[in-house]
Amino acid sequence: MKLGALAAFVALTVAACGGTNNNTGNTQAPPPTANLKPLDKVGTGEGQLNLIAWEGYVDDSWAKPFTQQTGCVINAKYAGSSDEMVSLMKNGGGGQYDMVSASGDADLRLIYSGDVRPMNEKLIPDWTNFQTYFKNPPYNTISGIHYGISLQWGPNTLLYSTAKFPNKPTSWAVIYDPANKGLITVPDNPIQIADAALYLMKTQPKLSIKDPYELTKPQFDAAVKLLTDQRPLIKKYWALASDEISLFQNGDVVVGAAWPYQTIQLKAAGAKVDETIPEEGATGWGDTWMLATKAPHPNCAYLWTQYVSTAKVQAEQALFFGETPVNTQACAQMEALQAGSCAQYHANAPGSYFDTIKFWKTPISTCPDGSQSCITYDQWVSAWTTIKG
Repeated sequence: MKLGALAAFVALTVAACGGTNNNTGNTQAPPPTANLKPLDKVGTGEGQLNLIAWEGYVDDSWAKPFTQQTGCVINAKYAGSSDEMVSLMKNGGGGQYDMVSASGDADLRLIYSGDVRPMNEKLIPDWTNFQTYFKNPPYNTISGIHYGISLQWGPNTLLYSTAKFPNKPTSWAVIYDPANKGLITVPDNPIQIADAALYLMKTQPKLSIKDPYELTKPQFDAAVKLLTDQRPLIKKYWALASDEISLFQNGDVVVGAAWPYQTIQLKAAGAKVDETIPEEGATGWGDTWMLATKAPHPNCAYLWTQYVSTAKVQAEQALFFGETPVNTQACAQMEALQAGSCAQYHANAPGSYFDTIKFWKTPISTCPDGSQSCITYDQWVSAWTTIKG
């Protein structure tokens, strides 16, 4: 989920077509660990569990009860970016780390570098209660093999001042409109190129963009140009949710790309704001607990995954962190803890809702037509640096 500069991503050479939202994930070529057999049963915990996680993902309020129940003492290493997670997980976790709470912009890097191994979803009882999309999302499931278990997610929404926009904006065009110069904010993240590509999918159909994460050179150049033209309109690129909240509270901006968390916090503080998913759709992020190839404590890792997949813990983490659980049974738990939170965080969204969201995945060389001419993530990072000037 966290934003931050991501280091160069070595282009992956895969032979099949790009990701789809079918029930087996995507159909790219088999990763290096595809033939590693996952556990067929969970044994006694080894007494330790070493995690690489986003700060807040291993909070004592649910981590301590886990240790009491299982005897697995958690050692958490908090990472500040997806790039740091990928670096820490090199060489299959180095025989030190067991799991990582990776976001969709890192998953394929971890999978194709051989640093994470297949997991047996049948050992996670609550997996059957997950929203359909998050059972086999294309960013962590390849040809039916799971390289992790989904955890939490969130859409990237259009946040706007209702004073400035009494009528709800219907298009992302407002963040590219010179009329709003100096009043716009968007995330400081190379994956923002996908947001521009998503907008161009509808507004410039001649570009034939099929997937905002799989862009040919002309498609990529068009997205970069759109963001370069947007640069003079930006008040600030935000790195933390609190940054964007302050910008809206102070009246420095009136519109921007956000998460539901910012909207909820601003409304709670009395700000006149609202959010929407425009007609072009939106991008979104999904986090996954992934098992290191050389995990020294695999039984504790599975016990942890079982635990954090339960409705109660999913609800606790969702409200603590400001995100949405993948377990459909978590809604009742969320409502018990905070009335109205289920709808606020879209935790009860119908399946059709996910058709409007293009979830983060690592851009690789494979294009939707199977060719190897798409722009890889290292080039996204370089372009983003140039866009920001």
